Amino acid sequence: MTPGTDTAIEWRTLLIPVYGPTALISIGMGAVLPLVALAALDLGASVAQAAVVAALVGFGALAGDLPAGALAHRFGEKRVLLAACVVDAGAMLVAAWTDSLPVFSLAIFVWGLAVAVFGLARHAYLSEAVSPRYRARALSTLGGTFRIGTFIGPFVGAVLVEQVTMSAVFVFAAAMSLAGGLLSLTLPQLSASAAGAEPERPGGTWSVLARHRRVLLTLGVGVLLISAARATRQSIVPLWAESQGLDAATTSIIFGISAAVDMLLFYPGGAIMDRFGRMWVALPTMIVFAVGFTILPLAGTAVTIGLVACLMGLGNGVSSGIVLTLGADVAPDEGRRRFLGGWRLCADLGNVAGPGLISLITLAFPLAAASVALGAVSLLGAGWLARWVPVYAPRPAAEPQPTSGRPSG
Repeated sequence: MTPGTDTAIEWRTLLIPVYGPTALISIGMGAVLPLVALAALDLGASVAQAAVVAALVGFGALAGDLPAGALAHRFGEKRVLLAACVVDAGAMLVAAWTDSLPVFSLAIFVWGLAVAVFGLARHAYLSEAVSPRYRARALSTLGGTFRIGTFIGPFVGAVLVEQVTMSAVFVFAAAMSLAGGLLSLTLPQLSASAAGAEPERPGGTWSVLARHRRVLLTLGVGVLLISAARATRQSIVPLWAESQGLDAATTSIIFGISAAVDMLLFYPGGAIMDRFGRMWVALPTMIVFAVGFTILPLAGTAVTIGLVACLMGLGNGVSSGIVLTLGADVAPDEGRRRFLGGWRLCADLGNVAGPGLISLITLAFPLAAASVALGAVSLLGAGWLARWVPVYAPRPAAEPQPTSGRPSG
């Protein structure tokens, strides 16, 4: 897309080919995620082993981030999206039909790899396809579509488990992935990505990351902290609810209401970022997380825990797309896809590190101390983002000229 064109028309043409596959695949993902550990238990895993198997999708995504950038660079986003959907479907079918715990575990890891490749390709495509004037809204809508899908998915999964079998949920996810892949074929081809071609100096992924290490070690750390806060919120709220004597059904209701608040705010958040700048979302989000984590130990009833969960859902919802948008803002012209692979690695490291931090702190301290410590980390993240977001993503001008993240350090 040429900068300066009326991108509102072009953006509408992307609704089905970009957001449609995301909705389908995220519904399948949402259906499967709650069942991975249960399926592992059915295959003979211990509780500890089942927890490790459930974590393999995250480790698969970590392992796939950098290769995903290289694949998108070589083959272009459209072909990589289709391939990722096919691999995703294959992994789900293997998981549905295997009687072997090691094979099931490998399928879940490969699923994580496919998720990383699909996510990178979507991110890279929209970063190029949409004018900077509408970038945050486009990417926030992408994040919001994913949230809606993962909200719907567990309900579909519950019906399938009740009416058919657990294996049917994995088959359903495979069907969603294949449907998403077919829908991806309708993506308009971009001239710069027709063959995965983009200007680039000699060298591979590590050379690209080394040239742009300064932005990765500054703003990249900021998105790591955002991702850590988000992932930790999903872990600590149910743990705290259980520690206060709430049953599983009440906890699920609290989480569902929080998720509904989360889903309502993705487009307003993107509009704020496009109109006023990225800082107006990044900084308030981390402050809201800091407040939520800090006051969570004061909540002892379903109502108060629910209010805190909704507060953090508010922060999470309005920041939908912030990591994607900042990545698109700072991605260089040379090695853009490979750079985005490193950028997404920063975010996925946060997704893994956040819940891990809870585990480490609770080895020596109560859960309340862990929550307060996470509040402090979130406040630190707010300060870090306040320092670096204005450097790399200043307030948009009337016709934005995005910074390229080219400082080589």
